[in-house]
Amino acid sequence: MTNDPIALAAALASFDAVWSPRIVTRVNDYDVRVAKVEGDHVWHAHDDTDEFFLVLDGELRISLREPAGERTVVLPRGSVFTVPRGTEHRPSAPAGAAILLFEPTGTLSVGDRHEEVPDHVDATTGHALTG
Repeated sequence: MTNDPIALAAALASFDAVWSPRIVTRVNDYDVRVAKVEGDHVWHAHDDTDEFFLVLDGELRISLREPAGERTVVLPRGSVFTVPRGTEHRPSAPAGAAILLFEPTGTLSVGDRHEEVPDHVDATTGHALTG
């Protein structure tokens, strides 16, 4: 980690991979991650932690499987949403988006429970930001 300011636009410009988050900094025991996303992620759940999303650019959709049924929240640029722990969800961005996430360090991007992970989704605890 650095003690210098981090420009999120520069951080996002430093990589091309989608669904492959980069760790830009840490806050206490949490990673602050940025990711480029396009298409569908995978249905998954984080059993022990909430997941915070901030849409930096584009539009993100998050489908949720809740006790009352399935629903999708639509997050335009500048919107935030927290998926409660244990809730099955699937982020998607049909036209592409850039997002920022807060997650406990070591949290796997496909959660604790998930469907088969497709090739375009990186099952990772986050990559170091380079460049």
